[in-house]
Amino acid sequence: MPAVNVRELARNTSKVIGDVARRKRRRSSLAGVDPSRLVVPIDADALEKTGFSPTHRKFVHGMRKATRSVRIGQTVGMDEASRVLGQKVRRRRPGAPKRSVSAKTTRS
Repeated sequence: MPAVNVRELARNTSKVIGDVARRKRRRSSLAGVDPSRLVVPIDADALEKTGFSPTHRKFVHGMRKATRSVRIGQTVGMDEASRVLGQKVRRRRPGAPKRSVSAKTTRS
């Protein structure tokens, strides 16, 4: 499987993704010498069947329901949810940078 370093992936994301889609081959991303991310080609028809597709009716229904809940105030904050679930709230250190959404979702 061909590998690409993290810096090259950051600079040429669309090129790497296009290559994966065209060749239908995985590409790993290296942080130093260790693979840390994997870009995988996905079959659109298979994705639709799983329900994770943004056009899948269950996904669309769930997103609309969540949006309505937020709009009418039927949500709770992280502190309350953690208290109800009996979990400790993880706080960010003062001055620490926020992690981006993509960093949270792409870590293995």
